[in-house]
Amino acid sequence: MSPPQDPIPQPNQAAFEYNGTIGMQKMPGGAPAYGEFSGAKEATQDDTGVFNGGSFRISHRDTNSVLTVQLAMGCPLTVRPGAMIAMSPTITLRGNISFSWKKLIIGGSMTMSHYTGPGELLLAPSMLGDIMVIRMEEPEEWKIGRDAFLGLTAGIEHKYQSQSLSKGVFSGEGFFIYKLTGTGIFWIQSFGAIIRKDLREDETYFVDNGHLVAWNCKYKMERVASGGIISGISSGEGLACRFKGPGTVYLQTRNLNAFAAQMKMSTASG
Repeated sequence: MSPPQDPIPQPNQAAFEYNGTIGMQKMPGGAPAYGEFSGAKEATQDDTGVFNGGSFRISHRDTNSVLTVQLAMGCPLTVRPGAMIAMSPTITLRGNISFSWKKLIIGGSMTMSHYTGPGELLLAPSMLGDIMVIRMEEPEEWKIGRDAFLGLTAGIEHKYQSQSLSKGVFSGEGFFIYKLTGTGIFWIQSFGAIIRKDLREDETYFVDNGHLVAWNCKYKMERVASGGIISGISSGEGLACRFKGPGTVYLQTRNLNAFAAQMKMSTASG
């Protein structure tokens, strides 16, 4: 006769209940049950698609991403300079340089590369990171960090927009960012992977500087507890970007300025 076995432990019904339609109910303390988590999400979906006059594919994600675009006859595409890997000989390329005081202030290039089909075009980010496609329709308005812009289709108008002094100095995006309006699709690039955060009406969300990629909701700079944007402040406080919904914010998992500083320290100590 075999010895008695301990009974199989039963789940604590007070902790959660199962409903065949809804699934697990909320756990104690209001935390969502497994399968119901709705926090910030990875943004690796929609890696293939079409637009008016072409199609695209995003491959080799998410730190060595490549954007392949097929353009029909006469279809234009505006791309940041230096992003092209290769292209068909049938594609024409035209550069556009625009001089302005903004260029002198931001210390960057306002040059754009304009490609026209037919043919295939391969593009890649200027750093180790991912590519994300965003579709927009009027009257939508998107803001993109200066280093996050990769390309856009016809129907979208882009221009530089100035930020306030506090945002320009502390947000990590500089005094000028891209403002996009119109109908079409555009691509953003990142340093590291891309995270998408959807905000509900009046929902707030803090983002550390250097991690912003694109957003379509308002934000302002606010003081937060230590660990925020500006480290080394004796008061133990820093500044962070405080977003308010409704809207969507795209973030990058790595901070280029922090990475450069770390590399500089490693080189100096080595």
